[in-house]
Amino acid sequence: MDLSAQTCTEFLDTLASKAPVPGGGGASALVGAIGIALGNMVGNLTVGKKKYADVEADVIALDEKAAALRQRLVDLVAADAAAFEPLSRAYGLPKDTEEQKAHKAQVMAQALDAACAVPLDIMRAACEAIDLHSDYARMGSAIAISDVGVGAVCCKAALQGASLNVFINTKSMADRDKAAQLERQANAMLDRYCPLADAIFANVAARFHG
Repeated sequence: MDLSAQTCTEFLDTLASKAPVPGGGGASALVGAIGIALGNMVGNLTVGKKKYADVEADVIALDEKAAALRQRLVDLVAADAAAFEPLSRAYGLPKDTEEQKAHKAQVMAQALDAACAVPLDIMRAACEAIDLHSDYARMGSAIAISDVGVGAVCCKAALQGASLNVFINTKSMADRDKAAQLERQANAMLDRYCPLADAIFANVAARFHG
């Protein structure tokens, strides 16, 4: 099932169903893609305007980064689903004998690694998207600046949402040192980029008051 080829309605219907994928990770990646697409739109509305001629080259470069990032996040929707399926199977493995227990532990460890790797990638992409929104807020067309605020909020949601998919999987890891290391990576991104997204939103909102 190519999730990225579905219509919005099809994706939402699948998301709302009992189907194991897509889930929160895929939804987070899609929300992040929507967020950076909004930034990209602001850039496209800025390029070609005389008022913004001084920053046009910078905005064009920004748009190229945003377009690549949007595709990366779309790809991560499918990657998250692909990573979850082996984990789902691993949970169902028998553990009646010592041999089965050892096999299940090995398979679980590999599956949990993969299931953490994808949401961490979603988080990294969301962080990059928030950075780009900071630039869009500074250089983008004033007539579309509200969309920068919306985009930043979406990217923050993607960041926070993906983090929960990291934490639910690290909780099940037998290797607690590895789990702690992955949790530190996730928390570092949350600590740095949630406040930045909030600052972008506040900056945009302040332009409509006073």
